[in-house]
Amino acid sequence: MKNKKLQTMIVIGMLSSISFILMLFNFPLPALPAFLKVDFSDVPALIAAVTMGPVAGILVAFFKNVLDWLFSGSPTGVPVGHMANFVTSLLFILPVYFIYQKVATKKGMAFGLTIGTLSMAIGMSILNYFVFLPMYTYFLNVPPTTGDALFGMIVLGILPFNLIKGVLLTAVVLLMFSSMHTWIEKQRTYYLS
Repeated sequence: MKNKKLQTMIVIGMLSSISFILMLFNFPLPALPAFLKVDFSDVPALIAAVTMGPVAGILVAFFKNVLDWLFSGSPTGVPVGHMANFVTSLLFILPVYFIYQKVATKKGMAFGLTIGTLSMAIGMSILNYFVFLPMYTYFLNVPPTTGDALFGMIVLGILPFNLIKGVLLTAVVLLMFSSMHTWIEKQRTYYLS
């Protein structure tokens, strides 16, 4: 039992490190706000969640953000962007995990990724409107964006960004899933039994 716990901790650490490195290779999307950047750091967190359970996925998402905050800091002094990234990861990976638990097939994974994308896009639109964008303006000590300008930023920036990010993540995961399905099932049997 101790070996399994130790192995789980080591794998979570390795996946967190890979996730952190992937987070460094972020890029903006044309015609969308420059502060929104796509990265593929949610893929290791998703692999952790699917193979070892939701807590493992949450820990990978948490540690990658802590590492990135320590490495690159935050323009606000408070890790608002890292908190937003953490919540984004959870909104994406948790629906995939729960759906894949019920339907452990490629169709189940595809459906989970679709629901995860919609959850991330809608959830982050709401949270940015009420929480994260107001936090940014407060900590940066700039006039808050309100009313139609804030609504426009959500509808024309945040929502399409998260939909595109979700589609890109879905494509990468489905490409990997075809070749990794047997390995994933073997890991699930080991860690989740």
